[in-house]
Amino acid sequence: MQIKKSIERIPGGMMVVPLVIGALINTFAPQSLEIGGFTTSLFKNGAPALIGAFLLCMGAGISFKAAPQALLQGGTITLTKLIVAIALGLGVDYLFGMDGIFGLTGVAIIAAMSNSNGGLYAALVGEFGNKRDVGAISILSLNDGPFFTMIALGAAGMANIPLMALVAVLVPLIVGMILGNLDPHMRDFLTKGGPILIPFFVFALGAGINLEMLLQGGLAGILLGALTTFVGGWFNIRADRLVGGSGIAGAAASSTAGNAVATPLAIAQADPSLEAIALSAAPLIAASVITTAILTPVLTSWVAKRQQAKQPQAAEE
Repeated sequence: MQIKKSIERIPGGMMVVPLVIGALINTFAPQSLEIGGFTTSLFKNGAPALIGAFLLCMGAGISFKAAPQALLQGGTITLTKLIVAIALGLGVDYLFGMDGIFGLTGVAIIAAMSNSNGGLYAALVGEFGNKRDVGAISILSLNDGPFFTMIALGAAGMANIPLMALVAVLVPLIVGMILGNLDPHMRDFLTKGGPILIPFFVFALGAGINLEMLLQGGLAGILLGALTTFVGGWFNIRADRLVGGSGIAGAAASSTAGNAVATPLAIAQADPSLEAIALSAAPLIAASVITTAILTPVLTSWVAKRQQAKQPQAAEE
């Protein structure tokens, strides 16, 4: 059976399929995951520990020796994504309240728009960009998870995030960075483990979602994905060009990472008063992951073609 290949034919399949399966089981047979022991620990309550391990593995791939221009480019795009996410999320929260509009909440907007799919970014700049664009992933990887989103929510006044909650999220990432930079063999070993953990913690997240909520989030999630790619992307591209880039890196970063589905859980743990809103944001973010996985390559390809068209014109002038 070609199980893995079949799953990967679906955009974001390794994230979406386990999430949906977990939600199906939780909707129709929730008691099957509550029998105790290793079963409940892994499939129902295992998300926090698995996400911590994932952050450590991904941190190992972040190099301390990235080139200054790549740092500037990656830092500028990351900061732009954060500012745009805060502005839109805070605007929705201010105008329409915590329940948002069209199913979109400020929490969901900030969680989806403040990070990016590092794997998708690497693939796109590897095909369309240059070495500097690829090097920028060393900084862009920092937004691959809940840390910056939690900072954004705290800065926007939408959540009461204790300082130690932020530190607790960052520690596994830092440990991974230290190990990965001290020993290249550890970097190779740990970074291979990151993708393996995604379907496990996403299944556990799905096990906390009711199928009805997932279905209700569909259209709103597609809208969220479109906002992330096109509205967020417009700003990302211009920020990239402002620091000497071609815009390709900015376009390639205009996505929602699969592990962003874990962000609502981190938010709910840091600020229990947001638990209901945070959990309702998970299916929206999941739909955004799928949508941006389709739209971001289209946007990046379009920017790359425009860039190629400009180069002959510049040479003629």
